[in-house]
Amino acid sequence: MQQIFNFIIRNSNRLLFLLLLGISLGLTIQSHSYHRSRVISSANFLSGGVYERINRVNEYLNLRAENDELVLENARLKSLLFNKEDTTKPPTPDSIKGVKPSDIIVSKVIHNSYNTHENYITLNSGSKDGVKQDMGVINSLGIVGVIDNTSPNYSTVVSILNMKSHINAKIKKSNHFGSLTWNGKSTGYVQLEDVPRLASIRKGDTIVTGGQSVIFPEGINIGTVDIVYKKEGTSFYVIKVKLFNDMTNLGHVYIIKSKGREELINLENKSKEKDE
Repeated sequence: MQQIFNFIIRNSNRLLFLLLLGISLGLTIQSHSYHRSRVISSANFLSGGVYERINRVNEYLNLRAENDELVLENARLKSLLFNKEDTTKPPTPDSIKGVKPSDIIVSKVIHNSYNTHENYITLNSGSKDGVKQDMGVINSLGIVGVIDNTSPNYSTVVSILNMKSHINAKIKKSNHFGSLTWNGKSTGYVQLEDVPRLASIRKGDTIVTGGQSVIFPEGINIGTVDIVYKKEGTSFYVIKVKLFNDMTNLGHVYIIKSKGREELINLENKSKEKDE
């Protein structure tokens, strides 16, 4: 213990300098959006490389044989018209309405968190592959999340198991809309909020994406109705939705290029400029 105190005393000037340098860098990053974005991008690059190497070791040890050719073929099938009947069984969607194969980026999950209130997923695709912020991410069973940040070779995804996530969704048979959220509890369930009480809802009804945003096309599977209850003091239902996806076991995913997003952003910016 005495040696530790002696070391601190001998190097007090250097330690003080490093402390002040760290504080100044932290304040600079927090107060300047450009510096903050560069730090996030660099962190994605470094953590992505680490996660990818860990993932490769795990795959080798567990002898997981991935057939990339079949994954690419599945992505091609997703360009077919989406028209599946309502069912209580977890279906496997094989198409995305109105999305061309060239608008789908096949990627792989190299890190997946699901045990906190704000969970993120790391993919081995980045800006070099055409991945941009706010693109939707799905797999063969349903939605996974939304792209949050990118580096040249990697990207992070806000998982649907994230309490900050809000996704437009609807009851497939009635087209009544709501906001899909997560209460931070079970990894197998999410909540569809603000559904009007006029809606006719039964256990087992399918919940899909609503299509009222440019992130996800309309009709992508999410899950089935498990429990319906009234939200106190309002005229809305809250629906407990059982996910088709096992969010604790993700492999290959599909990133959907946001059709018309840039056009919509430019239009909204023009409207804001007029108001100002």
